[in-house]
Amino acid sequence: MTTSDSFFSRRRGALGLLAAGVAAAGLFAWQRPAYSLRTDEAVTLPAPAMDEPAGTAHTETAVFAGGCFWGVQGVFQHVRGVQKAVSGYAGGTADTAQYETVSSGRTGHAESVQVTFDPSQVSYGTLLQVFFSVAHDPTQLNRQGPDSGTQYRSALFPANAQQKRVAQAYIAQLEAAHAFGGPIVTRIEDGAAFYPAEAYHQDFLTEHPSYPYIVINDLPKVGNLKRVFPSLYRDDPVLVKAASAS
Repeated sequence: MTTSDSFFSRRRGALGLLAAGVAAAGLFAWQRPAYSLRTDEAVTLPAPAMDEPAGTAHTETAVFAGGCFWGVQGVFQHVRGVQKAVSGYAGGTADTAQYETVSSGRTGHAESVQVTFDPSQVSYGTLLQVFFSVAHDPTQLNRQGPDSGTQYRSALFPANAQQKRVAQAYIAQLEAAHAFGGPIVTRIEDGAAFYPAEAYHQDFLTEHPSYPYIVINDLPKVGNLKRVFPSLYRDDPVLVKAASAS
């Protein structure tokens, strides 16, 4: 099995024949079967009480980790104001930022997405609201749906002290409101470098919408973004490969 092919085997696991059957049946996000294995349903959360102040900058970056990066990237690519969303690794070192190595769960890396956005169009606080509402389940410790291991942890990698304060305040706000059925396990990790993932991981949701893992676990997230945040949703995603080609 080649490196470019081996990542497919990781996603089979618990999905097995169920996922293949769903794909064969041609089910889409709005036809999601009742027996889906995905459990991280969308929740409607309050907006952050604290957010970054408005500034003059038109470009800012933020890094989010919430399980498999395919779905997290796919969600943010459909958010208005996002200029780019790149799948990658954060939390470990440069020499281990490689898919097969990260998949061992021993590198310290988390599958992550670096989001470049225009803060005059969408704030960091709003991106946090999207992240906690529809992109993942922040109560799952070191796992997300069918994927388990520290590389699938829920984590935020703030780019500066201001982002850290906003993230800490929002988690505290959600905990005080008992927004979830269990405690939020999202970690805030400082000083972590981000390393882009291999090209075959980029834009995966858009390029492989019928892939069983995407059908069951990730297309519903994009559908929930459109339903919960209609003013933020845009039909055409910002794609990494399109930006690289321009």
